[in-house]
Amino acid sequence: MDIPAEGFAEVPGGRIKFHVAGAEQSGTPLLVLHGGPGCTWDYLEPLAVLGGRPVIFYDQLGCGDSDRPADPSLWTLERAVDELAAVREVLGLDRVHILGQSWGTMRAVEYMLTHRPAGVESLVLSAPCLSASRWAADGRRYLQALPEPHRQAILRAEEAGVYDDPTYQEAMTAYYRRHVCRLDPWPECLMRTFERLNTDIYLQMWGPSEFTITGSLRNFERAGRLHEITAPTLFTCGEFDEATPATTAYYHHMMQGSEIAVFKGAAHEHHLENTGEYLAIVRAFLSRAEGGEHSRRC
Repeated sequence: MDIPAEGFAEVPGGRIKFHVAGAEQSGTPLLVLHGGPGCTWDYLEPLAVLGGRPVIFYDQLGCGDSDRPADPSLWTLERAVDELAAVREVLGLDRVHILGQSWGTMRAVEYMLTHRPAGVESLVLSAPCLSASRWAADGRRYLQALPEPHRQAILRAEEAGVYDDPTYQEAMTAYYRRHVCRLDPWPECLMRTFERLNTDIYLQMWGPSEFTITGSLRNFERAGRLHEITAPTLFTCGEFDEATPATTAYYHHMMQGSEIAVFKGAAHEHHLENTGEYLAIVRAFLSRAEGGEHSRRC
């Protein structure tokens, strides 16, 4: 397998920029799908040291160093999944592991359900969002634990449909500090991703914040179809994750033979908060999948 260390790949709507860590390694490649929608892969940098295999990152179209066309019709789940298929084809990834984080788990699962691809050796679904209704319900429960001024600011903004008030932004920050990343300060790679966020894509597909879902993904529900996926699968989440342990366990139980890991004291970015433990668990899972230790095969 000959994968370049970086470059551009043609996908529906334009070109995406990819970067490969360990391109010279011979193990089955790991294709990493970042969150968002509208983020970059910067915050997933720690995954580059998984070792023994090429680890492939790319910025979704419209994000980071990829082409940024001003065409709202491109920001759909269907096109994002076709983009994933195109990246895999351009890079010649006949056998591949796929790791999705947050919005990346939505893309990974939709790809498996709609394209029925061959050659996917395993899935890692980190901080999964596979039911928008459960995500919203979990978020409402978390909001009840915020200080009253923050809760009222959120209610006022949602009632008025106006989200640029400083009090809403303060409430959003308080929520993120509890349930997105609990490190203080936030790692530089995570700050870089937030600074480069394409807010147009995020607003159109998700909404004004993590807990206010108004975009096109608000009706995304795939939990009931997880049993259709036969690839070995690992679910991960943090103790205080937006993707709550209870909901992640629900997904896990919907997939017979899947595995789950919950990271104590961590939140949505548990790969940054508990990096060593996360890498060890993912590395061991990939090795088991390659060694045929799972009965669930694609």
